[in-house]
Amino acid sequence: MGRFASDIKKYKRYSNRNGLILLLTQQGLWALLVYRINNKIYRSKLPGFMKRIFLFFGLFWQKYIEIIAGISLPYSASIGRSCYIGHFGGIIINANAVIGEDCNISQGVTVGVSGRGTDRGVPTIGDRVYIGANAVVAGNIAIGNDAVIAACSLVTQAVAAGTTVAGVPAKKISDNNSSAYIQ
Repeated sequence: MGRFASDIKKYKRYSNRNGLILLLTQQGLWALLVYRINNKIYRSKLPGFMKRIFLFFGLFWQKYIEIIAGISLPYSASIGRSCYIGHFGGIIINANAVIGEDCNISQGVTVGVSGRGTDRGVPTIGDRVYIGANAVVAGNIAIGNDAVIAACSLVTQAVAAGTTVAGVPAKKISDNNSSAYIQ
């Protein structure tokens, strides 16, 4: 549970609360716990038949969390250590998305598929990226390390490392990085 332990540590940094209290009260941690367990099974070397049985039951657990917390983290997505989901609801991550380490995801965020032809795909999000409330990041694009995606932005083009983007469509608005947002 090394990755989940890093998630809890990050939540503690933000709230200065006991890990058990956080686990009982934070929907983001519920979703991350289910994701981490199912992802570990998905990436394990268990025999295929056993893996499918465990994932079958894990899928029900994942769907239950989606219903009560409004957070969809498919077990096949790749989410790095120390993820922080700050608020309840409306978070949808594509099953093929890649999210780096130490990222913050706000409520209402979608990381999904978009594009046509060779541009069709899902994002690869770097480390220490802050994604603001109700932002959409879609398509076969790369989001650089330490980037900030402002609230309500639509990101369909690559974002350079250490920059802030905002708007619909999102455009670079500054060279401010995510250090003020990520603890």
